[in-house]
Amino acid sequence: MKKITDLQGTFTLNNGVEMPYFGLGVYQSEDGQEVINAVKWALEAGYGHIDTASIYKNEEGVGQGIQESSVPREEVFLVSKVWNSDQGYDSTLKAFDASIKRLGTEYLDLYLVHWPVAGKYKDTWRALEKLYADGRVKSIGVSNFLQHHLENLLKTSEITPMVNQMEFHPYLVQQDLIDFCNENAIQYEAWSPMMQGKIFQMDEFKQLADKYSKTIAQIVLRWDLQKGVVTIPKSSKKERIIANADIFDFELSQEDVAKLDSMHKGKRFGPDPNNFDF
Repeated sequence: MKKITDLQGTFTLNNGVEMPYFGLGVYQSEDGQEVINAVKWALEAGYGHIDTASIYKNEEGVGQGIQESSVPREEVFLVSKVWNSDQGYDSTLKAFDASIKRLGTEYLDLYLVHWPVAGKYKDTWRALEKLYADGRVKSIGVSNFLQHHLENLLKTSEITPMVNQMEFHPYLVQQDLIDFCNENAIQYEAWSPMMQGKIFQMDEFKQLADKYSKTIAQIVLRWDLQKGVVTIPKSSKKERIIANADIFDFELSQEDVAKLDSMHKGKRFGPDPNNFDF
């Protein structure tokens, strides 16, 4: 099992880059003061990983939050993603330039293909391989790629993706996909770990929260990490950003990890990677 130590802990990617296994997601954080504050609060609380995307329309604020914090840029693992309408070889290179300009940085620590757009994601991936070869990004990966997408990509790619960021929560464990990624040294990462807030109404989580004297959010985030899955909970509230990271003073039993695994229903709260139209 991958070792979970503290908020500064990392998982090692297949190219040797250390990726902090806990970070701040900024999906739906409004550009401007809301996202600037969230980034600053997270960095001040000891987070070292910020995840954004061009489609979130808040890269400027993320960049400003990093600049206004006391944490040097090289100590922040900064992630963005190429949106679907920018996919393709040349357009991805342009999209990357636009993202780092908005973020006010010279490089990214991780750049992801946001969705497996049919007929385009292989050309998009070639562009990411070039950005990686040119030293403009320290690691490259994908998001929302199922096993068949990955298998198709690996047939022609020169570089195996370092990360696959997926919808992941107790109703959508997809252990087969996690196993495939582990076998190919692709780091699994979670989005929507709270099931869009549904977990807060569920008795199973209330019982575990009581058992461990933790919040429901802390139980789920700890489960992510014990599964070896990088997690990036989103919040724009200071107290929640701090509380979300307070998960390093307890451990779920193997039985409780298995109990959460067994809740898998194949249920998505976000779009289906096999059937999306954006």
